[in-house]
Amino acid sequence: MKSKQIKFALVAIIASTFFLSCSSDNNNDTTPTTEVKKEISLSTSATLGSYLSDKDGRSLYFFAADAKGQASCSGGCEAVWPPFYVDNLTADKLNTGLTLSDFATITTASAKKQLTYKGWPLYYYSPSTNGANTPEAAGKTTGDGIGGVWFIAKPDYSVMIVSSQLTGHDGKNYKSDYTVGDGLTTYFTDAKGLTLYTFKNDNFKKNNFTKADFSNNAVWPIYETDKIVVPSILDKSKFSVITVFGKSQLVYNGWPLYYFGQDASVRGANKGISFPAPAIWPVAVKDYPLAI
Repeated sequence: MKSKQIKFALVAIIASTFFLSCSSDNNNDTTPTTEVKKEISLSTSATLGSYLSDKDGRSLYFFAADAKGQASCSGGCEAVWPPFYVDNLTADKLNTGLTLSDFATITTASAKKQLTYKGWPLYYYSPSTNGANTPEAAGKTTGDGIGGVWFIAKPDYSVMIVSSQLTGHDGKNYKSDYTVGDGLTTYFTDAKGLTLYTFKNDNFKKNNFTKADFSNNAVWPIYETDKIVVPSILDKSKFSVITVFGKSQLVYNGWPLYYFGQDASVRGANKGISFPAPAIWPVAVKDYPLAI
């Protein structure tokens, strides 16, 4: 009997030793793992928050002149702001938090391919230094706000800025003072470049247009959001949110913000500036006076 017990104990000891040896080998496995860099990532800045960057951490930018989703930067501009492009972009090449359907490809005037995000062409910043264009270093965001028209490419803007020709519902071109003529006006859009308007008959944080049953909301839909994420050149404190019959409407400088139904969600359209007459529904602009 004792012989069997001794044999059993020896077997248990050998098995235990083998198990511990295997566990030790596994724990000491130092095979390096290769981190695959995403072609497009989300970086973070203490002042700007989350923004798009390439796989090396170089910042990406939007251009206000690209109101209709076209690449407006060409010639000498392109040397300073080169287009960003990734061939055969797939979901696994994107950082978590980015969606493949938000990206598309366009062709620039110089026949180069360029990637867009939510309709905005993406650019690098490569400033001229001692007569040569030097790519901005990884992690830097020095291109943001340049000229009031270049902005870091954020994934969560609720307001963006464009610089474009105003063309009314009547087919006429208008200047910033709403007289007939050609000229660029710098104004606000939503994240996808859809024009935002104010109503001259509204009061401070008071929507005087929308009916309680929203029966006229299709004509001038309220900009329904409670997010306030804006370009760095804007004073965020001038934005607020009001409640309109149970829905949240974004406000700037006291003026409730709207879309125009007949713009038909077309990027860059601003037909509302002459409907029913010029300047009754002006586009929202940075220097618009405080509502009363």
